[in-house]
Amino acid sequence: MTSNQKEQRIGIMSAMAEEVESLLSELSNPTSEVHGKRTYYKGRLFGTVEAVIVFSRWGKVAAAATTAILIERYNCDEIIFTGVAGGVQHGLNVGDVVVANRLVQHDMNATPIFKRFEIPLLGVTEFSTSDFRRVQLIKAANAFVSGGAGLNDMTTKEQRQKFHIANPKVITGLTASGDKFFASKEDLDQLRKDLPECTCVEMEGAAVAQVCHEHDIPFSIVRVISDSADDNADIDFQEFVKEIAMVYSHGILELALATSN
Repeated sequence: MTSNQKEQRIGIMSAMAEEVESLLSELSNPTSEVHGKRTYYKGRLFGTVEAVIVFSRWGKVAAAATTAILIERYNCDEIIFTGVAGGVQHGLNVGDVVVANRLVQHDMNATPIFKRFEIPLLGVTEFSTSDFRRVQLIKAANAFVSGGAGLNDMTTKEQRQKFHIANPKVITGLTASGDKFFASKEDLDQLRKDLPECTCVEMEGAAVAQVCHEHDIPFSIVRVISDSADDNADIDFQEFVKEIAMVYSHGILELALATSN
C-alpha cells in the first residue's frame, strides 16, 4: 500500500459473542462504541488490518442491521462473517469448514409475484461472495485444519474426540440462510429437495450478503459445521462455540489476514 492509498477497513461479524471476544484479544489500540444495542470495537487486528469487530446476534434482521451500521457509520470496505452452521450436503461432518461462494435466503417466498427465493425488486436469488477473499479464506482454512500451528495446536485431542472431529475438510458452495433452526430430518430433507446444491444452513449470511450487495461492498461468509441439522442436532452449542468454533474463526482469520493490505 502506498502513502496515497487509503487503507482498507474490514468489518468482522459473528453471531457468537465468544468468537468476538477471542478476536478482541488480538485488537491493538481498541476503541468501542455502542449503536443499536451492539458494541462495535475498532482497532488494528493481528497487527495487519484496520478492523471493526461486532457481535451481530442471531437471525437475518439482526445481521442486516449490524451490517448496515458497519458500512454506513464505520465506512467498512469489506465484510467478513464467521460462525457455525448445520451440515446439509451429504458427507459434511462436525468440524468441516464451508467457505460460501453463494448465499440464498431459503425462507424467501414471494410467489406468485416473484420466483421462489428471488429477492423482491432486486431480481436475484443468490449473492456471490468476494472471489479474492474466498481464495484466501479457503487457503487459510485448509492450512488451519491440516495440522501444524492450527487446529491440532489450538485444541486438545480430548476436545476433538468429544465433538467427533477427525480429518476435517474445507469446501466451497451454496450456503442457505433463514430465520429457522433446523433440528429435524423432515425439515432437512425438504431443504435438500428445495435447494439441491446447498452445503450448509445458518441464520445470518444471506442477510449480510443482501445488504453488501445493495451497497456494492465485497463480503465473505465462513462457517464451521457444528451439527447435521437433523434429529441428531443435539450438540451442546455453548461448549462447541467456546471450545471449537471460536478457535476456528480466530485461527482461520489470522492466517487469511496475515498478508492483507
